[in-house]
Amino acid sequence: MAASQASLLLQKQLKDLCKNPVAGFSAGLVDETNIFEWSVTIIGPPDTLYEGGFFNAIMSFPSNYPNSPPTVKFTTEIWHPNVYPDGRVCISILHPPGDDPNGYELASERWMPVHTVESIVLSIISMLSSPNDESPANVEAAVSYLWVP
Repeated sequence: MAASQASLLLQKQLKDLCKNPVAGFSAGLVDETNIFEWSVTIIGPPDTLYEGGFFNAIMSFPSNYPNSPPTVKFTTEIWHPNVYPDGRVCISILHPPGDDPNGYELASERWMPVHTVESIVLSIISMLSSPNDESPANVEAAVSYLWVP
């Protein structure tokens, strides 16, 4: 039951994005038979180190979406404080809902079922423009980011 509801919601979000594309990214299915795996291309935001670049990622949705967040993993190599060396994106809205066991994030900053593919990708674009160097997934990238003049 949950998987079919998630499937319907994802189909609706895909249809909405096709009808009303959002500047800065494109999204579609990796394989037309699997609504739970999306391919996303993000255009590097202006006035950032990533400006003009094209960054591909896979967004994988759980069967209980939107109650749980998807995972996002860049398939294009990217050097960023909030991207693990293997490409996984680490931002608050992709963390499970509820209280942070480490006490770092507020529950309101973490995953909420109101998020959509659009809001997730816009958050990733924002992350490219303004890295969170206080909680880096890639410490080396955070150190180099802090030392860029």
